[in-house]
Amino acid sequence: MSHENQNGNRYESRYGHQYPSLAGRTAVVTGAASGIGEAVAVLLAASGARVALLARRGDRLEAVVGKIRADGGEALAVVADVTDDASVDAAVAAVHEAYGNVDLVVNNAGVMLPNPVDDGRIDEWRRMLDTNVTGVLRVIRAFTGDLVGAAAEGRAADLVNVSSIAAHIAFPNYGVYGATKAAVTYLSQALRVEFGPRDVRVTNVEPGLTETELATHLDNAELAGQLDGMFDAIGGLSAAEIADVVGYATSRPRHVNLRQIMVLPTRQA
Repeated sequence: MSHENQNGNRYESRYGHQYPSLAGRTAVVTGAASGIGEAVAVLLAASGARVALLARRGDRLEAVVGKIRADGGEALAVVADVTDDASVDAAVAAVHEAYGNVDLVVNNAGVMLPNPVDDGRIDEWRRMLDTNVTGVLRVIRAFTGDLVGAAAEGRAADLVNVSSIAAHIAFPNYGVYGATKAAVTYLSQALRVEFGPRDVRVTNVEPGLTETELATHLDNAELAGQLDGMFDAIGGLSAAEIADVVGYATSRPRHVNLRQIMVLPTRQA
């Protein structure tokens, strides 16, 4: 389906939805080289926001940014690793130099490395904790001042954390991944207590089975097969469908906070 953005250019989307109230906002999206992050960045840019895309893979980022710009959107590729303090600090400097302060942050970067706990894969545990939990915190620390400042000026200010249904439902062999996502869900709840009184919205999005690159991280053939079987039986959501939820939530009037959104395929219990 083809649509026309505010600059008169055409872009391709599965949706007729754009969110005009997002025009003029300045957003940061982590994990933006593929999957949900890419889809969110494309949707925000199509709605008129300036979008800084953060991820480790510079070539993929440049490709996404090129697509956004070709469609008349405004986007910036920033190579960054959320597990590295200096990398995040450098990314913040690059975003501020190009766009100034931001008012919309989407914490999407994450990894999913399932294996039985008794395999003792501490390397995987550390990677998931540092990306899915500490990485989220690094980005929050980096942009809290921007969000609080935007809200103090009477503008909409949004922090969106992408968690998972695994925060609530235990899946065999996904225990550590689920624990990291439960941490993100709890952190979002706690941040609303701190940020809400200052008019910064915190939205926690928990997707169910979704078609992204997370499945390619698996190094366990049996678990990969099980995941493929779930997609065959249930049918997964697309990254664009999760992005549409993010666009809807952040485009509401600034006094309306869609605080917790669980998004599942209809057949997923």
